[in-house]
Amino acid sequence: QVQLVESGGGLVQAGGSLRLSCAASGRTFSTDALGWFRQAPGKEREFVATIGWSGSFTIYADSVKGRFTISRDNARNTVDLQMNSLKPEDTALYYCTARDRATLEYTYWGQGTQVTVSS
Repeated sequence: QVQLVESGGGLVQAGGSLRLSCAASGRTFSTDALGWFRQAPGKEREFVATIGWSGSFTIYADSVKGRFTISRDNARNTVDLQMNSLKPEDTALYYCTARDRATLEYTYWGQGTQVTVSS
């Protein structure tokens, strides 16, 4: 099993910045890509960003491209999401996720951290 714990959420005004962090523990060697998803009230969970094992690739949702940056530190087993120029529509519960190396599915999930952007 892999455990993921997010931190760094909060309340910020539109145009502001937040940095989310996620710490992984357990059988982290069984995972490769790490990512972030989010879920706003009344909406389905949606993809935000992902990063490969060595940082060789990063993929972003169109809605956050140019504003959010994902990064990882394999020595500390962490993945961060730097969020700039935040908009009210970025308000959501943000989840950290890890992809299983064998199945290539996002199998492991954190509990989520709330991000609220006021207008």
